[in-house]
Amino acid sequence: MKLLKPYWKGYKLDVTLAVIAVIIMAISALWQPTLLAKIVQAISDDKMSTVNTIGMQLLLLAGLGLLAGVVNTIFSARASQGIAADIRESTYRKIQAFSFSNVEKFSAGNLVVRMTNDVTQIQNVLMMMLSVLLRTPILFIGGFVLAVHSIPQLWWVIVVMVLLVFIISAGIFSQMGKKFGRIQGLIDSVNLKAKENLQGVRVVKSFNQEGNEQARFNVVSDETQNVNIQIGYLFSLLIPAFMFVGQGLMVIAIYFVGQMVGAHPKMLAEVTGFINYLMIIMQAIIIGGMMMTFASRAFVSMGRIKEVLDTKADLLYKDVPEQNLDGAVEFDDVSFTYPGDDQATLKDISFSVNSGEMIGIVGATGSGKSTMAQLIPRLFDPTSGTVKVGGVNLKDVNQRSLRSTVAFVLQRATLFSGKIADNLRHGKADADLADMQRAANIAQAAEFVEAYDDQYEHVVEERSANFSGGQKQRLSIARGVIGEPKILILDDSTSALDARSEKLVKEALDRELKGTTTFVIAEKISSVVNADRIFVMDEGKLVAQGTHAQLITQSDVYREIYQTQKAQEA
Repeated sequence: MKLLKPYWKGYKLDVTLAVIAVIIMAISALWQPTLLAKIVQAISDDKMSTVNTIGMQLLLLAGLGLLAGVVNTIFSARASQGIAADIRESTYRKIQAFSFSNVEKFSAGNLVVRMTNDVTQIQNVLMMMLSVLLRTPILFIGGFVLAVHSIPQLWWVIVVMVLLVFIISAGIFSQMGKKFGRIQGLIDSVNLKAKENLQGVRVVKSFNQEGNEQARFNVVSDETQNVNIQIGYLFSLLIPAFMFVGQGLMVIAIYFVGQMVGAHPKMLAEVTGFINYLMIIMQAIIIGGMMMTFASRAFVSMGRIKEVLDTKADLLYKDVPEQNLDGAVEFDDVSFTYPGDDQATLKDISFSVNSGEMIGIVGATGSGKSTMAQLIPRLFDPTSGTVKVGGVNLKDVNQRSLRSTVAFVLQRATLFSGKIADNLRHGKADADLADMQRAANIAQAAEFVEAYDDQYEHVVEERSANFSGGQKQRLSIARGVIGEPKILILDDSTSALDARSEKLVKEALDRELKGTTTFVIAEKISSVVNADRIFVMDEGKLVAQGTHAQLITQSDVYREIYQTQKAQEA
């Protein structure tokens, strides 16, 4: 419940009104059996005027309870919906502060389930707590006191009923809590399987793997079904057990009252009140038990949300003044190991790059090219060593300064649903049409964007399904250059372009971004042959650097890559 404490403050009035309405509803329900007992007594005494008076009181009491129920529902819904929305927003805000390693630890699918399903569970239990759960202890205590007051001799019947119901509840709810925790984990797995299948639907259909994918999904789905059925079995035991205890003890109570009525005829009227209070107590326990069942699932969800909110981001930025950094980059004896890995991905890398230089990075797959580039915009921190931009250690730079200095264009182009303009404004929030046109011209995207009737207002569908791979890469490059960064990293980001388009993009970058330090990660040496310097990576080490002409004669690794590619082209 600590999770909810910070969120109550904004909804004090709604919660207060909901609680007041609950109290009125409970008092209304508790007072009705007493009035019914008085009506029975008045009928026995043949006092019809008293019956009519009390009958009007019952109608007014019922109307008051109904009105309180409506008020409670309105304000309970407002409070639960508002608190759930705030929790969801806080969780999303926290996730936005996560580093790559934080997201990978949880997985994207897991985080989505926590923000949706888990928050919904919390919302449901808040609604029930404000509308039902708060009423339960009032009905239980009030019913107990009034039942004992009605027929003091049968106090033991109520105590026995409460003890039996609590014993049954404890046994069943302890099992339910474990199973609800398992259910939330299985929902993560179902979401992950479905997401992977839908995102890779082209691969699945191309290799005729529908049957295998269905089988993989069925394993998780069937396990989810089995756990849900087990929970259903527990529920199927719960209510009949409660009803058996309640009805059985009610029969016993009626038997003993029947014995007493012979000696005390007026006690007959009290039987009505006593039986009704017994029913109220039993219903309060049943409802309370049911609410605790749902609450146990919500507590699991609260724990999962709290885990996200309590997770410290692996990368923390200092609260320092903004700095105007230039494009110089320096690695000083940098090594890096991914979390959970035993082997270092980067080993003892040192180099210095001046502002405005174009650096090509080549090497075999898995040599650490992309990992090294990811350290420049501080997507990860080095395990050891120092990375500097503009002569300043990245750990001493605030996030805004770094993001305005470095732009990273990934090989796998990701566009967000919305409009082309919205995607370009990720690179520059206040970009106008002239900025977009300039960036699109550099990236050779203008030729297809400006062919649309709505041009930069053209809709980007989910997962940018309405664009080809080359179009997505060109829009990603446009997004990277629109803010005129001091450092631009292109991680094999022209791999989907034809030779002509790639040549035009390179020429435009050279012409329009002369003062920008550019890192070009490429599989093909032809993409970086004109770079000021080329870095050669091999097994996580920077094994050589220099111009193309120098490396051909000085680096065996570079020469082997070049000759292999030349042979393939031939």
